[in-house]
Amino acid sequence: MANPENWVKGGRERSSCPIASTLDVVGDKWSLVIVRDLLTGKQRYKQFCDSPEGVPTNLLAARLRKLEAQGIIVKQPYQARPVRYAYTLTPAGRALLPVLQEMSRWANTYIEGTWTAPDAFMSMKAKP
Repeated sequence: MANPENWVKGGRERSSCPIASTLDVVGDKWSLVIVRDLLTGKQRYKQFCDSPEGVPTNLLAARLRKLEAQGIIVKQPYQARPVRYAYTLTPAGRALLPVLQEMSRWANTYIEGTWTAPDAFMSMKAKP
């Protein structure tokens, strides 16, 4: 079980079911795509905008705020004028890696036409 210091905020909006609770935190259309991008090295807003899924900028900004409020990511300024931020995953965010890897395997098995995630992603190990 995770250290209580690493627990995310949110979840259990519908029930205490672990699957429903996880979906309450990261079950929207964009959150796991943003986590995937962070796991693969993206850190800045513009980099997220350049992802092939084309997240609308208003939704991207909202998801980044939500993920930060829930304790999945943290932001730190990298530029003062205008203030711009770099985003990184918290331990809870990094722990989503095996979930995303399994989702990729499942999609490749059961959803025709999905591309195979790069070996570099599939062989990554979750860092505490």
